[in-house]
Amino acid sequence: MKKLIDLLTLNKMTIPLDAFIPRVIKAVEESLSEKNDKTYLLCAVRNKEVVAKPEEIIRQLWIHTLLKQYHYPRERITVEYPITFGRDTSKRADVVVMDADRPTVPYLIVEVKQVTAKSGKDQLKSYTHATGAPLALWSNGTQTIVWHRKTRIISSRYPRYLLPFRPSMILWVNLGRWKRLLKKRKHVNAKDKRGAP
Repeated sequence: MKKLIDLLTLNKMTIPLDAFIPRVIKAVEESLSEKNDKTYLLCAVRNKEVVAKPEEIIRQLWIHTLLKQYHYPRERITVEYPITFGRDTSKRADVVVMDADRPTVPYLIVEVKQVTAKSGKDQLKSYTHATGAPLALWSNGTQTIVWHRKTRIISSRYPRYLLPFRPSMILWVNLGRWKRLLKKRKHVNAKDKRGAP
């Protein structure tokens, strides 16, 4: 049986999985199976087997992270959520966590890409504007960026600390870590301007 690390090896370059906690990696590896010389994994949300392509592996790692590390209930997580732009409903968000109080309203949109990809950030921002979701996360497995729509803060330095755990409320996040980050960023920018010749 192949391991995730084998499936994410590109051109003899091994992609590190240290961005994910061991129990998440283990859960995704345990969902792997092989049929007709293809590797599949069991989607933790859809409860069906899907081909284990690099982007799908990253998606499943994030789904398990949301379930096991952030403790979001499975019933609040949706895969391939349709995003509407006027009459166009052809766009789909990879993973959406729905709001606890309003189960049809997106709360967090997750866009995943294969490990070598760098694109999709603008696409994700447009999804948050179209749905009103306050939080967005972009990841290719090695890089992760969290975006807060209302404060327009983008953080790639400590993205995991800016995602709220299930018992937390978005209000706490707005008033807490995001506000401190915004204040810190303003302070750093002010210092830079004072120090500039």
